[in-house]
Amino acid sequence: MSLAKVMSYANDMPQLTALESELRTAVLRLARRLRQERSDATLTQTQISALISLARHGSLTPAELADHERVQRPSMTRVVAALEEAGMVQRRPHPSDGRQVLLTLTDRAESMLTEDRQRRDAWLAERVDALPAADRATLHDAAQIMLGLASS
Repeated sequence: MSLAKVMSYANDMPQLTALESELRTAVLRLARRLRQERSDATLTQTQISALISLARHGSLTPAELADHERVQRPSMTRVVAALEEAGMVQRRPHPSDGRQVLLTLTDRAESMLTEDRQRRDAWLAERVDALPAADRATLHDAAQIMLGLASS
């Protein structure tokens, strides 16, 4: 991309206000801090995300998982291979299409996800509980607004 195109693109972007900048920074820092509370540091964030999708949606084909994760299918093939090697997913025959397989979480993956969620929830709960009641109420309202932003 030429410098002129980059500059034009940058000029066409809406200017961020202090609120958007602060919100982006706060969300990224909190997400980073919560990731640090993971119990299994051997998996990448992409691999963790794929496991969470399987936990949320149940068994999926590799193509369906790629679609949920919004990645290219060849990329998902590599992610699935690494997860399979780590003992986190297993392939099962598709019940209606012999050409397909379904990916399912192993007990090890389910335990790891549960432990991670509990660990991160405990870390966050400890910090939220230390806040004044008014701040906790504000965070409750903000969480609802942020969920709306994320789903639009």
